[in-house]
Amino acid sequence: MIVCIAEKPSVARDIAHVLGANAQRDGYMEGNGYQVTWTYGHLCTLKEPNDYQEMWKHWSLGSLPMIPQRFGIKLIEQDHIKKQFAIVEKLFQSADEIINCGDAGQEGELIQRWVMQKAAAKCPVKRLWISSLTEEAIREGFASLKEQKEYDPLYLAGLSRAIGDWLLGMNATRLYTIKYGDQRNRKGGAGVLSIGRVQTPTLAIIVNRQKEIDNFKPEPYWVLSTLYRDTLFTATKGKYTSKEEGEKAFEEIRDKEFEITKVTKKDGTERPPQLFDLTTLQVECNKKFSYTAEMTLSLIQSLYEKKVTTYPRVDTQYLTDDIYKKCPQTLNGVYQVKFNGVAPYADLIRAIGGKPLKKSKKVFDNSKVTDHHAIIPTGVVPAGLTDMERNVYDLIARRFISVFYPDCKFSTTTVEGKAGDVPFKTSGKEILEPGWRVVTNHQPDHDPNPDTSKGGENDTPPLGEMEGVRGGESLLPTFVKGETGPHQPTLTEKQTTPPPYYTEATLLRAMETAGKFVDNEELRAAMKENGIGRPSSRANIIETLFKRHYIKRERKRIVATPMGMELIEIIHEELLKSPELTGIWEKKLRDIEHRKYDAGTFINELKQQITDIVNQVLADNSNRKLTLDS
Repeated sequence: MIVCIAEKPSVARDIAHVLGANAQRDGYMEGNGYQVTWTYGHLCTLKEPNDYQEMWKHWSLGSLPMIPQRFGIKLIEQDHIKKQFAIVEKLFQSADEIINCGDAGQEGELIQRWVMQKAAAKCPVKRLWISSLTEEAIREGFASLKEQKEYDPLYLAGLSRAIGDWLLGMNATRLYTIKYGDQRNRKGGAGVLSIGRVQTPTLAIIVNRQKEIDNFKPEPYWVLSTLYRDTLFTATKGKYTSKEEGEKAFEEIRDKEFEITKVTKKDGTERPPQLFDLTTLQVECNKKFSYTAEMTLSLIQSLYEKKVTTYPRVDTQYLTDDIYKKCPQTLNGVYQVKFNGVAPYADLIRAIGGKPLKKSKKVFDNSKVTDHHAIIPTGVVPAGLTDMERNVYDLIARRFISVFYPDCKFSTTTVEGKAGDVPFKTSGKEILEPGWRVVTNHQPDHDPNPDTSKGGENDTPPLGEMEGVRGGESLLPTFVKGETGPHQPTLTEKQTTPPPYYTEATLLRAMETAGKFVDNEELRAAMKENGIGRPSSRANIIETLFKRHYIKRERKRIVATPMGMELIEIIHEELLKSPELTGIWEKKLRDIEHRKYDAGTFINELKQQITDIVNQVLADNSNRKLTLDS
């Protein structure tokens, strides 16, 4: 008998249906020579400290660092998990072959390997590796099963990550809680100072921004502008730092005519946006619909399980070349989609039909895809989606359609003028051919809780969202060099503004691009691919910070609480709160996955690193304490 084990009951049912294992049993499906069972995500976890030594049950500085000689796993203490594991164990003991049908990624590999180890499975194991749950994808996957040993490096990387997080989290959390926390508040977890490889640097990013905002002192400046032919021109000098200087320039031009000195036009093109990876989708959903990262992950996971989109926990925005030949079929499926009796994509897909689809290196590139490709529709026509699921599907479908459209062509017009000797300038854009923008431009931004903070890199809207920019309509009237006329100058006092608060969208981007906070060039390059945390874990990290009351939401803003601020202040070991530690780990874990680094060496280095951190904190003779309870 061949036993297949999936990560969820719903996935197991899909696989069982394809295999013809349609007889329902307690905890599995059976038929046609197969038994198809499942886990509920993790059935096993790394052992707790007190599972290794009785003295580690009690929190004390004398027991640190806690470094087991050999790490072990145990069942999660929940009745439904114990029951399902007993079923899986029994099936494994009589199996001729096991097929690992876990999620095709590092975490999925770890989940199933631990279950097999705990159940002492002895028979040969094959690996199913698929990127969608459509019947076609499952059949193709079973036709090309891999040997489990091919994925040993993936498992070792996942295991190393889990052990590393245990070593740092268990030791640093106890260390800081005992050394700097309020011991009276530790019952039931209250007063515990949670330290983690990913969560602490993420909190530090938020706290550092909070400090910038809190310490910001606004400074006044003056802007000289003038209205000519209902068009606002701004002095090219920029800001005047003193009112007197601004008033002098104002008086100089008040009675002078305005003259157009130069008109230039420059044509440009804008490529379609890249396909979605998980982080980009979470960012877009937060901006457009105010969905949290965790909410978006839940929605896209549901769409995946409903077979209408591909595997969601991905960090690439590219497709492999072999997907190209399947795209017409996928588009045909999307063409047939109807919501409330309306086919929203039919006209868009019809416009690119009848000729070969555009193939861009910005979309199809084998070198940019490792385990899974970007998130795209499967071509299965969705049914029974919630409004929120439909919003997410719509973004994915339109993004997929748009990559086969031509570039958007636009013209940038810059007009220069002067009044007296003071030069002015204005500019505007005109869309000449909207290209791919016809696929996305109709979508209004849905933001029930707009963030009113100003300033920052995200303030400039995309071309098609600029006020007045519409297909075929120019922002500016026609100006001719040499023309003159009256104008209305104004001198406006303004103030410099602090950097904006993080929103979930901008925080996800900061986590993704955290390498810019790292000085070491090699680590910065490593983090360019990974950032802080994995795409699949970032939502959970943010939610953990909320649950621990280190951060809070104020409308769309993410604000550090006094407790979060003080925790980062108390941590003097820069490695714990800097993205550098994550950079080191991610580079080595990626090398383990690619057989370029030894997992045993990685763990031994971590043990030494944890020992050093413990010794540094124990040597601190100051009487620092976290004074806040929440």
